[in-house]
Amino acid sequence: MKVSRSIVDNRRTKILEMLRHHESVKVNELAEQLNTSPLTIRRDLEALEKENLVMRFHGGASLIKDEGQENMFSSNLTLHKHAIAKEAAKFVEDGDTIFINTSSTALLILNYITAKQVTVITNNAKAIFSKIREDMMVFLTGGELRFPKESMVGDFAINNLSRVKASKCFLGCSGLTIEEGITTAVLQETAINELMLNRTTGERFILGDYQKIGRTHSFVSGSIDKISCLITDIYADQNVVNRLRERNIEVIQVKPLKRIE
Repeated sequence: MKVSRSIVDNRRTKILEMLRHHESVKVNELAEQLNTSPLTIRRDLEALEKENLVMRFHGGASLIKDEGQENMFSSNLTLHKHAIAKEAAKFVEDGDTIFINTSSTALLILNYITAKQVTVITNNAKAIFSKIREDMMVFLTGGELRFPKESMVGDFAINNLSRVKASKCFLGCSGLTIEEGITTAVLQETAINELMLNRTTGERFILGDYQKIGRTHSFVSGSIDKISCLITDIYADQNVVNRLRERNIEVIQVKPLKRIE
């Protein structure tokens, strides 16, 4: 049976994205992740090698990196992030008070909120550069400003957050696994993330592209039991997605946007 060109291109794009994250992968691992045969993967890798995108070795392949390719992947990942943020914004309702942490994906929600009279509380100083509706109120937690993320952390931020509650929270993460839960690479952000989860009276949304799902980092912000819903993309590790659903966690997977609106 002839396979459509779009299916082949989509699979090869997934292979490149996985290589971008792992630098090198085995044929059998790709076949398992993409639910296809090792023979098909070998053909894909051979085609990608002819395009000077990968270098094959016995049993696997590695990514050939160059500046143009890095820009291509960066642009593609931005489309993933916007798609996730756009989906998350659908859950913001009129009159909601929401927490947003230092995640770049979570902050993009501000571009897509259509609900009225929304109050946003965030420790992300970059919020001042976001597109904000006239009837939206944005409060910064204050605190010690840390670069390059321009996050606000420390006792001052914690003290301010401990005095408020939100109806929903939208938090990004560096990693998410069943075993470790929500993790981050920045120690100072764990206390803020944990407090936002605990001070939320309603649904708790975790946002993360496929690179974050199934990965773990050094510092734990919360267990998966704290999560109401994960919003990720269609390239997320399906094994992890299925295990989360078995734990009664809603998982929404979105396609990357074709362009930023």
